[in-house]
Amino acid sequence: MIVLPELKTQAYRVHVPRWAFSPTSGAGAREHGGRLNRVGVDALYLSLEEQTALAEYKQLSALMPPGLIVSYTVSVTTIVDFRSGYNSKWDSLWQELNCDWRKYWFNQRIEPPSWILGDMALEQGAKGILFPSLARDSGTNLVLYTETLTENDMLEVYDPKGDLPHNARSWQ
Repeated sequence: MIVLPELKTQAYRVHVPRWAFSPTSGAGAREHGGRLNRVGVDALYLSLEEQTALAEYKQLSALMPPGLIVSYTVSVTTIVDFRSGYNSKWDSLWQELNCDWRKYWFNQRIEPPSWILGDMALEQGAKGILFPSLARDSGTNLVLYTETLTENDMLEVYDPKGDLPHNARSWQ
């Protein structure tokens, strides 16, 4: 397993406007699951490039749905790094990173094999995983398991003027 002892970077995410009041939560992925987290595991999916965040949000839509892009400063220890490949321990599972996890979980009610990668990372004490974007060839994504972050880690939203909504009432 390739593990970075520390990752310091800027990151981005496009949020559905209604949920922008909680930009560091992993609750949406906890409720529905994600590529590298099963239901019940808080996970915040970020991109290292603005264009990747936009491509990830757009996904297969012909038009860009309304969204609010948020910038983050990240300084986190113990990150699994899949950007430049994998080692023999992860060989067979690495191939499953790109599985159609939504089809497995939502259509067939089968546990996506990519969830095992997330489980293994968490078992090894990792707080997140860097991985290539499927939505943008040159892009990189970062999933952070927000429940594992400690006071030594930093995940800050850049909102110098306090423009983000503070609760869900902004959208009622």
